[in-house]
Amino acid sequence: MHQRPVSSLQHTLARPVRFSGVGLHKGAPVRMVVMPAPADSGIVFVRTDVNPFAARIPAHVELVTTTQLGTNLTNEAGVSVATVEHLMAALMALGIDNVRVEIDSPEVPILDGSSDVFVQAFLDAGSVSQGAPRRVIEVLETVEITDGAKSVRLEPAAAFELDVTITFDSAAIGTQRVIVSPTAAVFADEMGPARTFGFLHQVEAMHKAGLALGGSMDNAIVVDGDTVLNTEGLRFADEFARHKALDAVGDLALAGAPIRGRYVGFQGGHALNVALVKALLARPAAWRWSLEHAPQGMLAAAGI
Repeated sequence: MHQRPVSSLQHTLARPVRFSGVGLHKGAPVRMVVMPAPADSGIVFVRTDVNPFAARIPAHVELVTTTQLGTNLTNEAGVSVATVEHLMAALMALGIDNVRVEIDSPEVPILDGSSDVFVQAFLDAGSVSQGAPRRVIEVLETVEITDGAKSVRLEPAAAFELDVTITFDSAAIGTQRVIVSPTAAVFADEMGPARTFGFLHQVEAMHKAGLALGGSMDNAIVVDGDTVLNTEGLRFADEFARHKALDAVGDLALAGAPIRGRYVGFQGGHALNVALVKALLARPAAWRWSLEHAPQGMLAAAGI
């Protein structure tokens, strides 16, 4: 007699978690509180510095308006929140389905340029089961987006997997490939600490244009030619590819539910990732709702 699989349940944080820092774009101070929220409410940003009637911004791909220097959301009232991907990646990877993110600025704090601070704070806070089953988006047909030599796709798979390749002329990066199944433990140890990166000449140009004013070697890897300028060096030999994989997790989280499928990216980025999620959701034959099944004897997929 076969035992019926146990469905994973939705989770929220056990207590509020506070963060403070600066935003990447303007370098302005940010205070943010990630709070428990009811089952089936999803991840919702709430701007506390604007009219309360216009403050709510659900974390969904349909609200993505720009992908410059991060993935940015804007609601119908024109109120926005920028660079959500590192926070979204941490929540998704740790199995946190429902939270209310109260923030007093139009930018999520960049912190150290990775998801690590978010991950460690959420692990410390812990999570609680909410009794409601967790639904996932199961990929049934391959969906692909290309832009010249760049490409990203989602294809059917038994679990969420990532296969990310990047290539740069710089000897500091070269060609790197990461293949990973980002469980909570794997993400926390092997992906979450990977920092965003940029080239010195790009950083200087952005600063002159009034962009990335909060960026520094405290929250990004800076490459000059073939050299990494950060005195502490890299956290992983392939940190650049790992961060691209981290970004993909955060962007795919904007589908509104975990994805059961394999993501394959070559020179991908926020714009292609967002286009991919939109293309998937726009093709009803390419996906279906499915219940996520927990390992035998376990109800929580997050493991926290």
